[in-house]
Amino acid sequence: MFCAIHCMHVLPEHQQSPFQNQDDKIKEYAEAHGMEIVRTYSDKGKSGLSIGGRASLKKLIADVEAGDVDFNVILVYDVSRWGRFLDMDEAAYYENVCRGAGIQVAYCAEPLENDGPPISTVLKSVKRAMAAEYSRELSD
Repeated sequence: MFCAIHCMHVLPEHQQSPFQNQDDKIKEYAEAHGMEIVRTYSDKGKSGLSIGGRASLKKLIADVEAGDVDFNVILVYDVSRWGRFLDMDEAAYYENVCRGAGIQVAYCAEPLENDGPPISTVLKSVKRAMAAEYSRELSD
């Protein structure tokens, strides 16, 4: 059986319903894939533009790098919930840190596989670019 955690962030103006929807979708995904959620890292109410203000994401990455984990999959609602970093390579970097430690990042609401066919990598890159552009548009 896999052990899994999930990581999400929701802006203050969208905290109640979208947060619950994300949580429900992640739990459904975990159950459908025979996973147990053993830990939650949640940056509720924090911006996804940088890791700086996301204490839980920083803790998650630090735990992964230190090998202080009891899970092998990180469940995230979708690509934009991992982060809407203005530099889309930053999101890929943190995902690569996890993969290097043997931990998969699974996007529960996305039709792509982390280490699946090459089209999954292309789709993730496009979605990261879209998330970054959305953040730029919001700041204008």
